[in-house]
Amino acid sequence: MAEKGLKAENATVESLGIKGANAHWNLTSEELATISIDKGMATKTSTGAITVDTGKFTGRSPKDRFIVKDDITKDAIWWGDINIPFESDKFDKLYDKVVNYLSDKEIYVRDSYVCDHPDYRMDLRVVTEYPWSNMFAHNMFLRPSEDEIKSFDPEWSVVCAPGFYANPDEDGTRQENFAILNFKRKIALIGGTGYTGEIKKGIFSALNFILPHQKNTLSMHCSANVGQQGDTAIFFGLSGTGKTTLSADPNRQLIGDDEHGWSEDNTVFNFEGGCYAKTIDLSAENEPDIWNAIKPGALLENVRFKGETNEVDFSDSTVTENTRVSYPIYHINNIQQPSRGQNPKNIFFLTCDAFGVLPPISKLTPGQAAFHFISGYTAKVAGTEAGITEPQTTFSACFGAPFMPLHPTVYAEMLSKKMKDAGVNVWLVNTGWSGGEYGTGSRIKLKYTRGMITAALNGELEDVDYKEHPVFGLKYPIESPGVPKEVLDARETWEDKDAYDKKANNLAQKFVNNFEKFSDYANAEIMAGAPKVNENA
Repeated sequence: MAEKGLKAENATVESLGIKGANAHWNLTSEELATISIDKGMATKTSTGAITVDTGKFTGRSPKDRFIVKDDITKDAIWWGDINIPFESDKFDKLYDKVVNYLSDKEIYVRDSYVCDHPDYRMDLRVVTEYPWSNMFAHNMFLRPSEDEIKSFDPEWSVVCAPGFYANPDEDGTRQENFAILNFKRKIALIGGTGYTGEIKKGIFSALNFILPHQKNTLSMHCSANVGQQGDTAIFFGLSGTGKTTLSADPNRQLIGDDEHGWSEDNTVFNFEGGCYAKTIDLSAENEPDIWNAIKPGALLENVRFKGETNEVDFSDSTVTENTRVSYPIYHINNIQQPSRGQNPKNIFFLTCDAFGVLPPISKLTPGQAAFHFISGYTAKVAGTEAGITEPQTTFSACFGAPFMPLHPTVYAEMLSKKMKDAGVNVWLVNTGWSGGEYGTGSRIKLKYTRGMITAALNGELEDVDYKEHPVFGLKYPIESPGVPKEVLDARETWEDKDAYDKKANNLAQKFVNNFEKFSDYANAEIMAGAPKVNENA
């Protein structure tokens, strides 16, 4: 056995049960990229980044995400189709299998931490079978100094073995792949999938339990940035709504693009040390910060090249629509250091409404804010997933249900209190369709969305007139700097107004139907934020 590299003197993978391994500790991203290329696992692109294929899984597998049910979790977790219980003894046996599989192999170990706030920092040790998985951990988690590594004592461990396949009948999994959290042993165990997002989302899910449940701190699936006056803005949104793109603003410093905490003293802090951005149809014109971040040290996933070159074709979705890139946050020039901000002033709920119903920007009441936060609406469009031929509604509570172990109302109540205490403006922003639904209308131009968000941030929407949506009750401005007035009124962009009314009523009914499972937990203020369905429409 050989354990080489920078590490604490007494640190060893044997403490995790891995024996006889050739363990590489805390290699640089350059070293890991070179090893990945030399092993035939990766290809160097024209920009110096490397690209890998993640295999069978090019996205998360939410039905194969489990939480060990024990004394810590049994009465606190919101058990169901999202948080699926796993037996403690089954975990122990499966964990032993995985570490036995990794024993005598060449593996990669990284000491990292999450939460860029001294009061909430959680140290991690990440053990991976593949060098590029370890490069992902280097990019996405926070990086301790050399001196910190020399005395590093992790609280949690991540063990990732994509080449290990479970036996469902024997191991208690649904199929060969799995991602399991054990809060008592403080381990995230991943096997059978090379999709790197399982690594970061596993730890994010753990923090979504630990921070609200044990430390009275709200955890959020959001991006955040801060203005020159120190005003923090938060952007909630599901994949494809523009969360990463819209928070990368040349006039504001980026705190982080995906996962944050909001502490009792009104500090918003990044969980991560990097960004994990979608790259489908990426362009230098629309997303210059992400484009320029794809350089040596960045890790691309499941992309394809132009012809016989090594220039990435970002329009190619041959493998998946979910092409990705991870890079350390310092690849972006305009960042907040450390990754935290004070005094949130604006919150944006981003939704890609493929039905063309919702206004491009609306200002929400506290009740509406709570309702839409719990609802977590967006829409999938044709072509994004197999079998989808027309727009489909997607509701994901708190804009991140797959990663939320507690009941959604726990997060909603915390957010609602913080919004009121801090006097935050809350906006619903539709980054989807206008002038008709997908296939008839067109997607709202990114420059218009950026313009409306900038106007909201600058206070330019405070003194304009608003109209109220007849079905959703949303109040939307009738003017915004640099945005054509006709764009601001969703109904007016449709030629067939009757068709719009019908579609709006139909979408409102879907909101109401989805919210039925939360209605027993919602107060009168929240219920007043729901749309009003016209029963005669």
